[in-house]
Amino acid sequence: MKCSHCSREISEAQSYVYQGKVYCDDCLMDIGLSTRECDPWATFADTRSQKLLRGSKSLNEAEKKIYDFVKSKGKATREEVMKQLKLSETDLKLQLVPLMHADLIKERSEGGTMYLIIPTGK
Repeated sequence: MKCSHCSREISEAQSYVYQGKVYCDDCLMDIGLSTRECDPWATFADTRSQKLLRGSKSLNEAEKKIYDFVKSKGKATREEVMKQLKLSETDLKLQLVPLMHADLIKERSEGGTMYLIIPTGK
């Protein structure tokens, strides 16, 4: 397969799908995305961007479904989200990165189980 940004030939293991397009690791970074969920600098930058874009629709369809599902349940495990929305672990992780960077979803431990939650006031 080819990266939709640089057209470099990449394997499936080297590819990332974001908003329906396939990217290599370098181009994913070039467009400003990090594949790390816990990235303080990305969280700061995305939170600032969200404040500037307040009122606009900045979530893609998959991100919105994840956000709405977690919000409707109050908290959900990754497994519950994957099962409900029919996502692979990789797909869920890629969709969670921008949500976590924008501080729209957080993860916390309760009794040894990790839950996705909506931060207070969101």
